[in-house]
Amino acid sequence: MDYVLNILGPLIEGTGVTLKMFMVTIVLAVPLGLALALLRISRWPFVSTLVNAYIWLMRGTPLMLQMLFIYFALPFVPVIGIRLPDFPAAVVAFVLNYAAYFAEIFRAGIQSIDRGQYEGAKVLGLSYAQTMRRIVLPQMVKRILPPVSNETITLIKDTSLIYVLAMNDLLRAARGIVQRDFTTTPFIVAAAFYLAMTLVLTWGFQYLEKRYAVYDE
Repeated sequence: MDYVLNILGPLIEGTGVTLKMFMVTIVLAVPLGLALALLRISRWPFVSTLVNAYIWLMRGTPLMLQMLFIYFALPFVPVIGIRLPDFPAAVVAFVLNYAAYFAEIFRAGIQSIDRGQYEGAKVLGLSYAQTMRRIVLPQMVKRILPPVSNETITLIKDTSLIYVLAMNDLLRAARGIVQRDFTTTPFIVAAAFYLAMTLVLTWGFQYLEKRYAVYDE
């Protein structure tokens, strides 16, 4: 027990890095994903095709590869040539990747709304933006909560990939202690930390599902 208490300090610091990456990604990826979803279903074929290609690229290649490309290869790309520090590079990779997944979830949710509601809103004189904001999006939120919950929980685990950029997240902190002390106890504690974070997320999404259940009535 004393040993566990002694290693909590660096593990908590690593958890802070993990949560920071998680929160920044969620705050940026969700609105970007919604914007991409709206462009994906827009009436402009060229824009829709570009967004579809972007989503295909992001979903079709590993997140770790995207992160390594942004961090190591981006500085050598003609015209761009930008070298990002480790945390911003990881944030860019995570946001671009998860925005693509959220975009497909949002698109499916929007397109699941009956077309008759669009027609009804048009008869009432609502604009497209008003229809989306007042009628479509509130119903969409209820329908997409389960897949969004899955992606969010996956994100908290995917943050462990940032160890390849030598960032001292929870998993890297645990591995460092394991290599130092030759014991797997830090991995067990780290697993407990991950389980606690996913449990909080699960409770949060269950609360949201109950809150939006009013749209089923």
